[in-house]
Amino acid sequence: MTYGTYKKILERLPHGVFVFDEKLRVKYTNAAFRRVFSEKVRSKGNLAQTLGCNESEQCGAGKSCEYCAFLRVIRSAIQEKTEKTETVHTSVRRSGHTDKISMRIRILPLDEKGKLFLGLTDGTYHTEIEREMLTAQQMQRRLLPAGKSMGGVPYSYMYIPCFDVGGDLPDVYELDGQTYGVLADVSGKGISAGMLSAFVKAGFDRKQPDLAVALSQLNAKFNELNQDERSYITVAAVRIDKKTQTLKYAVAGHNAPILLKNSLGINEIESPAPPISNWMPEYRYQENAFPFESGDILALVTDGVTECANARGELFGIERAESVLAQSRNAEDFIGKLKSALTVFSGGKFSDDITAIAFDL
Repeated sequence: MTYGTYKKILERLPHGVFVFDEKLRVKYTNAAFRRVFSEKVRSKGNLAQTLGCNESEQCGAGKSCEYCAFLRVIRSAIQEKTEKTETVHTSVRRSGHTDKISMRIRILPLDEKGKLFLGLTDGTYHTEIEREMLTAQQMQRRLLPAGKSMGGVPYSYMYIPCFDVGGDLPDVYELDGQTYGVLADVSGKGISAGMLSAFVKAGFDRKQPDLAVALSQLNAKFNELNQDERSYITVAAVRIDKKTQTLKYAVAGHNAPILLKNSLGINEIESPAPPISNWMPEYRYQENAFPFESGDILALVTDGVTECANARGELFGIERAESVLAQSRNAEDFIGKLKSALTVFSGGKFSDDITAIAFDL
C-alpha cells in the first residue's frame, strides 16, 4: 500500500492518532485527534500548537505545564524510550469554550533510537458524546422561560436537573391577555427524559385557551409515539385571569398539588387524573376554576421537590414546601427560600430534577 492509502486509513479511524519526535514536534495528526482538541489545531508543529494550548507557544515552557497530565505521559515515554499508557484528565478548548475530558493515552516508540513516537488517544467517541450532551443542554436551556413577568403577572422559577439534561419543563406564556403556566415532569432521567420534555414543549398547544383540551390533545399525540407503559408525563397547567380574579387549572397525574397562599393560609388544589400516557388513551381531562385575591401566591412544584431525600432517607414532603410558602412574601422570595431549604435538607445532593414555578397574583 502507498503512503496515501495508509493516510486515508488513519484519517478514518475513530480514535485519535498523532506522531511526534523527541523534541515534541508533531509530524502528523488524524481527523479524530483534531476533532477532540480543536477544529482549528495545526496538524503539524510543536505539541502546544497542535493541542491548541493557551499556556505557552512552546510545549513545556509555561508555568502550568508541569501539571499537564498529557505532557507527563509523553515525557515519560521519551525519557524511558518505552511504551506508556495512562488515563488522563485534561481540558480542551473548542468553539470558544473549555471542556474537561477524560481519555486513555498510549505512547509507543516508532524506532529503536527513540527519536519518533506514535500517540493513540482512546476517548474520542466519549468526547463526541460529551459535546452532543453540551449541545442538548444548551438547547434545553433555551426552552426555559426567559423573563420575570408575563401578562402583567410577576413570576419566578427554579430548574435544577440532576443530570446534564433534565426531564422537567417549566413554561410560562401569554394568550389573549391571560397568563398561562405549565409544569411538566416526564418519567426517567437523562437524555431520554430530555427528549420527552422537548416533546411536551412542541406538543402542548399554546394557542388552545382550554387547558383540559390542550392536555387531551397532548395525550393523543403522546399515544402516537407508541411508548411502553413505563413512559409517562405528569402535567399541572394553570390559567390566570386577572380581570375576573379566577384561576383555572387542569392536572394530568401531577403528584404534588397546586399550592395557593391566601389570607386564610395554604390551599392544596388537587384534581385526580391519570398522567399523559398510553394507559388511558381516550381520557378527557377536566378544567376547574378557583377564585383568588390580590396578593395571593400560586406555586407549582414537581415531585422532585416533595420527594427530595436527606441522608437519613427522609422526604422533604409537601408540608415543608407549604411551610416555606407560608413564610414567603412573594413568588421570588418563595423560590429563593425553597431552593435554600432543599439544599440544606439534602446536603446539596439531588437524585431527581428539582423544579418549581411561583406566580404573584
